[in-house]
Formats: sequence, structure tokens, C-alpha cells
Amino acid sequence: MSAPVVITEALRAAQTEETVAALAQRLEEDDYPNAFDSLADWHLMRSLAIHNPELARPYVHLVD
Repeated sequence: MSAPVVITEALRAAQTEETVAALAQRLEEDDYPNAFDSLADWHLMRSLAIHNPELARPYVHLVD
């Protein structure tokens, strides 16, 4: 099992269009070794949708 991901302002600030696209790709493919990794990505995307909507806007359907 992976260690929990703490979503900090620094983690959100480090995201770029490319890293968010890769995150969205992983969520779309839903090919994770365990549910916890999937949830970590989902929570990061959700946090981005709230705090950095300009990055997450094309992928908001993944958190609905």
C-alpha cells in the first residue's frame, strides 16, 4: 500500500498543465494497483478543481 498523499498548497502549486493531463489520463484509465492510489489521484484532482480551476477545468468530469 502506498503512503497517503497530503495535498498541500505546495503540491497544488507544483502542478502544470502536463502533470494534470497525466493525472487525468491515470484517472481515465483507472488502472491502479490498489484503490488507495486511485483515491489519492482523485483527491488531488478534486483539490485542483477547487483551488486551481484553470488547470482542472478540462477534466472536471473526473470529479463529478
